[in-house]
Amino acid sequence: MRASRGGRIALAALALATLPGAMPTGTLDVRIADLRSAKGVIRLCLTADPKNFPGCTDDRNAVTRTFAAAERGVRIAGLGRGDYAVSVIHDENNNSKLDTFAGIPREGFGFSRNPAIRFGPPAFSAAEFPVASDVTMQQVRIRYLL
Repeated sequence: MRASRGGRIALAALALATLPGAMPTGTLDVRIADLRSAKGVIRLCLTADPKNFPGCTDDRNAVTRTFAAAERGVRIAGLGRGDYAVSVIHDENNNSKLDTFAGIPREGFGFSRNPAIRFGPPAFSAAEFPVASDVTMQQVRIRYLL
């Protein structure tokens, strides 16, 4: 079966898009500041979807990373250019969740751009930043309420 001219153009565009380096990408360096201890792990969520911030639970395109708290940072390469937000939990007891007492976090948390914290997590727009160059840096300050 012979493809039409439009079909051949679409196939060629698809083939070009799958070549390494064909789509502009960037790298994000996230550095963690103000940890009260090196115990446990850091759980990081990176999303471009405001509806899935800060948890990334239903975002199949979210990038999640877990790394030792002692490492104090992570590099995420190959991100498409665009706007993202980061949320971070210092899971000191490594139980895969943010422990709370009466709804108040007992473990540390933080967000890109370090927005003011009022009641609940900040809006996506308060933590949003662009990945528009080769390397973007975000320093996330961890906060502890208890």
